[in-house]
Amino acid sequence: MDWFENQNVVIQAFVATIFTWGITALGALTVCFFKNINKKVLSTILGFSAGVMTAASFWSLLSPSIELSEELGYIAWLLPTIGFITGGLFVLFSEKENLKNSKSLKRSILLVSAITIHNIPEGMAIGVAFGGIASGVPGVSLVSALMLAIGIGIQNFPEGAAVSLPLRNEGFSRFKSFMIGQASALVEPVSAVIGAILVLSIRNVLPFLLAFAAGAMIAVV
Repeated sequence: MDWFENQNVVIQAFVATIFTWGITALGALTVCFFKNINKKVLSTILGFSAGVMTAASFWSLLSPSIELSEELGYIAWLLPTIGFITGGLFVLFSEKENLKNSKSLKRSILLVSAITIHNIPEGMAIGVAFGGIASGVPGVSLVSALMLAIGIGIQNFPEGAAVSLPLRNEGFSRFKSFMIGQASALVEPVSAVIGAILVLSIRNVLPFLLAFAAGAMIAVV
């Protein structure tokens, strides 16, 4: 833990999303042992992670966005509101457009695409949270950023299974189903690094970026 605390926030964001990718890989690995997952267990895991992500989205992203907006001399609610709405619409329209352009593909391939797309704002949210620590954003701490990463990681487990198991049912080998399932979260470390760098580079629009990430997370929830 001491090693982690002493790292640059970009490295911290990258390591945190390696964790979320790893949990996705564990979820995808279930294809080697099961043909499906009990729906009650799946619903419980998703419900728990939704609660963690909702709390983390407010305390780690939205609330700091409002405080920083006020500190920068802006109208306290304006940029956070615009960012929150934009982030939510980004996720919703991305998945809608993906559905529109994928009507001829099998449902399982559509599912892979949809989950991969919404992993992008998840990774960016983690990057923005860690970048906010170095930028001195009020209310953002290492603990709150880690909680966001943990919440996203937990909900990535059933996502990994949700990708690999349908592919197995479509006739893919266990190995190929696992590889595609875990690969759906590889975009998270990349987008986390981009999010952290953006936060460190553009402080004046940080309230927007924080709220954008929060809106995206709530849409995912």
